[in-house]
Amino acid sequence: MLLAFATTSPAYADKTKATAIHAALGLPDRVIALDAVGAVRSGVGAVIMANAAKGLAVLSDVRTGRPGSADESAGGDGAVTLAFGDDGVIAEIIGGASVTEEFTDRWKAPGDAYAQVWEERFGEHAYLPLAEQAVTAALKDTGVALDDVDHVIITGLQTRAVKAAARAIGARPETVVDDLADEVGNTGAAHWALLLADVLDRAEPGQQIAVVLMADGCDVWILRTTDLLPAHRQVVAVRDRIAAANTELSYPQFLTWRGFLEREPPRRPEPDRPAAPPSARTDRWKYEFVGTRDSSGFVYLPPSRVSMTSGEIDQMDEVRMADVPATIATFTVDRLAFSLSPPVVAAIIDFDGGGRFQCELTDVDPAAVKIGDRVTMTFRRLYTSGGVHNYFWKARPLTSENTEES
Repeated sequence: MLLAFATTSPAYADKTKATAIHAALGLPDRVIALDAVGAVRSGVGAVIMANAAKGLAVLSDVRTGRPGSADESAGGDGAVTLAFGDDGVIAEIIGGASVTEEFTDRWKAPGDAYAQVWEERFGEHAYLPLAEQAVTAALKDTGVALDDVDHVIITGLQTRAVKAAARAIGARPETVVDDLADEVGNTGAAHWALLLADVLDRAEPGQQIAVVLMADGCDVWILRTTDLLPAHRQVVAVRDRIAAANTELSYPQFLTWRGFLEREPPRRPEPDRPAAPPSARTDRWKYEFVGTRDSSGFVYLPPSRVSMTSGEIDQMDEVRMADVPATIATFTVDRLAFSLSPPVVAAIIDFDGGGRFQCELTDVDPAAVKIGDRVTMTFRRLYTSGGVHNYFWKARPLTSENTEES
């Protein structure tokens, strides 16, 4: 098995980013974790690797641009995980084709915060022949006629080329999938997979899906849904996740999080840089959120070696708490703690089946939080100090859209 991670906005250079995902998922150490980063087309490489190894491809991106630019207004953040294997298959790749071409339609020097883009008419001129060539080759490879395709997904960062491609390849207008630009923007390396996940939320067994990605060439896959699709759809649909998102982010907050706006910091000392040795010693707690349970059933968070009920030492069972829902027992709204987005909402939560923990809440309205609210854990970045990202678990509201998920 293999985990492949693709993004154009990596958290680190000179360090594998996929290892943090590997740790948070609690995958066995024999599962290799690899990166495919730097360009939108990197996601294609991640999928090829994961498909060959019957593993996972994680496509994630944070798209931004110079303040006030089209890249900024059209950009979106998103992540999708695709699992490949022989059991429980909901969509089969029946064929495809790729065409590669070198031209400079957009570029970003290492370390730059945003990309530079050539005039969109050039992008349209460069990409449309490649799309026609790749789609024709994919249809020939699979023996499928375009008129028999039920859903056509067309993505890329050149908006004008994407809009013109449907007509250029001869797709029926009613089969072309909504690109979700108005809802989430363009999520770059993750976008074609996000649209595929959206299609699989509503597709029927036996339908055919064409995926067309225009990035440094053109890649096309033809998929066919299976009879297992209705029984194995993702629990929370893409549209439900979009509807549950917090849309109250202000533009100054957005610019601050993107690093474009330097604001007055909290009048508190900045957090210390996370140290590597203690993080390594407690990696199962830090990344997997694994606690311990003694013989009486008491759950310890963080994990403990000694039972406070029996006094036994090292007789604990490990228990992963990341997927267990919880209830807010009490909370406080802290307007003085160091945060790029004050105030900090800290809560003590009680997990179903045992276990109490103090943590930060995220994706919440401080004025709306109540004792008794239901929450679920989510893996987030707490802060960055000295160039080191401190990842850990926060709690977010357990809405009606994700109740079954947790």
